[in-house]
Amino acid sequence: MKIDLKKVTRDNWEEALELQVKKGQSKFVPTPAVSLAKVYIKPDGPNVEYLPFAIYAGKDMVGFIMHAYEEHTTDMYWINGFFIDEKYQGNGYGRASMIEMIAWIRKKFKQCKEIRLTVYQDNYAAKKLYKSIGFIKTTQMFGEEEVWCLSFAETNQEGK
Repeated sequence: MKIDLKKVTRDNWEEALELQVKKGQSKFVPTPAVSLAKVYIKPDGPNVEYLPFAIYAGKDMVGFIMHAYEEHTTDMYWINGFFIDEKYQGNGYGRASMIEMIAWIRKKFKQCKEIRLTVYQDNYAAKKLYKSIGFIKTTQMFGEEEVWCLSFAETNQEGK
C-alpha cells in the first residue's frame, strides 16, 4: 500500500482540520487543531520541535500524524496525534502510515535509537497495531497514557 506523508502547510491545513475519528475514539487522540497548536505553543519545552503531517493515499487525505523530537538526542523521537479519518479506517492505512513515519524518522535522524509514543490503556486497537510493528510497552506513564517504544539497538558482530 502506497502512503505519502506530506507536511501540513498553508495549502492543506484546512482539509486536515476536517479529519475526525469515529465516535468513542475522540478521547484517544487530539484533534488536528490541537496538534497544530502545539507547533506554535511548544508545550513540551523550547527544545522540542513538532512536524505535523497529513497522510495521503493517492489524492485523498486519509489521516494525520505528528512527529515531535529533540534533535541532539538518541531517544527523544515521538509519534503523536496519529489517527486515520473515520471514513478510511479498517483499510490498512494505519499500519502503512506508522511504517512510513518510522522510516522517515530513521532516514532523517540517523542518531535515533528509539521512537516513542503514548497510548491510552483502553485503546486496544492502537495497542494491537503498535505491538504488531514492534513497539513494546514500557513501565512509564504519561498522565493516563502508557509509553511504548520501538528500539533500534545495534548488536555487535557477534550478535551480543
